[in-house]
Amino acid sequence: MTTNRNIVFDLGGVLLNIDYHKTTAAFAQLGVQDFDSLFSQQNANELFEKLETGSISEDDFYAAVARYCAPGTNITQMEQAWNAMLLNFRTDAIEHLQLLRQQEYNIYLLSNTNSIHLRAFEKILLAETGFPSITPFFNKAYYSHQIGLRKPHAEVYRFVAEDIGVKPEELFFIDDSIQNVQAAIANNWKAYHLLPGQKIQDIV
Repeated sequence: MTTNRNIVFDLGGVLLNIDYHKTTAAFAQLGVQDFDSLFSQQNANELFEKLETGSISEDDFYAAVARYCAPGTNITQMEQAWNAMLLNFRTDAIEHLQLLRQQEYNIYLLSNTNSIHLRAFEKILLAETGFPSITPFFNKAYYSHQIGLRKPHAEVYRFVAEDIGVKPEELFFIDDSIQNVQAAIANNWKAYHLLPGQKIQDIV
């Protein structure tokens, strides 16, 4: 449990179920060898860093990825492979966010994501809950590709704290990636590493 009134949630692996292996397998079908060396939960190479900080366009991203794929691979195939990791929302967690707002918690979203995934997971959310966007569930949502900063770089934690207008130690962060949690703690946030099978309802 936390006594902090300012709670920052990660998205994938916390509110949205993710399976990176599905994207790895999908790209393998397109001829990409060892996709995990390019992008995984633990790391991302420069191309994916640029996509998730909005430094390159979707077209430029697909053009770069196509070089790893079999000849003739098209954008639709690459988009489907890239989105394959996005599964379903944890609807009980979404309901809990509404409860937290009612209890006057300030809740925020801090997600490493990109414009391609944002469109895809909002379609999933709409189909599952009828809500077109997850953003209104929060006081504010910070998407890496929109703010130009990505976890676990220290700048993103400083930016979010300053933008919210609180001291770092007044923020409580929940993320499923240990490197992001460790970086938050190093920047004086309080943080919790959410393990597989755990629910945010048990923490907050």
